[in-house]
Amino acid sequence: MKKLILFILVFSTYAFSQSAGNTGLSFLKFGFGAKNIAMGDAGAVSANDVTALFYNPSRLAGKDDTEIILMHNEWIQDVRSEVLGISSELWGLPVALGFNVTTVSDIEVRSRPGAADTKFNANYFFGSLSTGFGIVENIDFGLSVKYLYEGILSDEAAGWGFDFGLNYKTSVEGLTASAVIKNLGSMSNLRNEATKLPSEIRVGPAYHFDFSDSKIGVTTAAEFQKYLSTDDTHFNLGAEGVYDKTIALRAGYQTGYESRGFTGGIGLMWGNLRFDYAFLPFSYGLGNSSIFSLQFSF
Repeated sequence: MKKLILFILVFSTYAFSQSAGNTGLSFLKFGFGAKNIAMGDAGAVSANDVTALFYNPSRLAGKDDTEIILMHNEWIQDVRSEVLGISSELWGLPVALGFNVTTVSDIEVRSRPGAADTKFNANYFFGSLSTGFGIVENIDFGLSVKYLYEGILSDEAAGWGFDFGLNYKTSVEGLTASAVIKNLGSMSNLRNEATKLPSEIRVGPAYHFDFSDSKIGVTTAAEFQKYLSTDDTHFNLGAEGVYDKTIALRAGYQTGYESRGFTGGIGLMWGNLRFDYAFLPFSYGLGNSSIFSLQFSF
């Protein structure tokens, strides 16, 4: 029953996707990379690696190494995501590819009280291409193009989404300010109507500093997040402390959600290899979410 209720709450826009204030494709709201999720999902202002392809492509600017990330997101009530991100340099520009496969499994169909008549899965996918580059001194611009797919029962739809981001390196060492507008675009009809994308804006600062007399580095981040078609606004706050580039402790808080708030996690680094874990507790009996990601750079 919890699974059915969750599906109705999160994916109800299948039937009413164009009614006022509603959007679909909620898997686009899930975070990318356990590091960012543990830091309150404030990746639009703090992501400094391949995961910027999901949050803010302008933060890819200047990257010339190759990075690969694999993420498994064990969400709540049998919602699961598998994510792959790859970034490298091509023709003097950073280029990143992202892929997300999300499934809501074993959704029950009933025509009368009692045992379920049948079960089905809801399937979602995006594949993205991103880049970022400088436009004027200390200001970078980024662009992502996404192919989107959703399949529910016997109905399917596809479409395109676009992200545009800016990143400003201030005169204060370690302090940046970023802004992004995400998920502009449209879908083809899903049976009768097209699902509306969850377009949003994010803006805020991030600050990194190292303690000169120790091996500790600290990053703090704060975002304002607003969904354009709803009244939803959130503040995403996060912090990370790294010791000797080996172990990281992370925590965050997200406002404006009824069922969640605090986030946390750890990171372990061995040379070019990094393992990250994030934990999100939910209220109302929805359970907890565990996110794992493995990242390699060369």
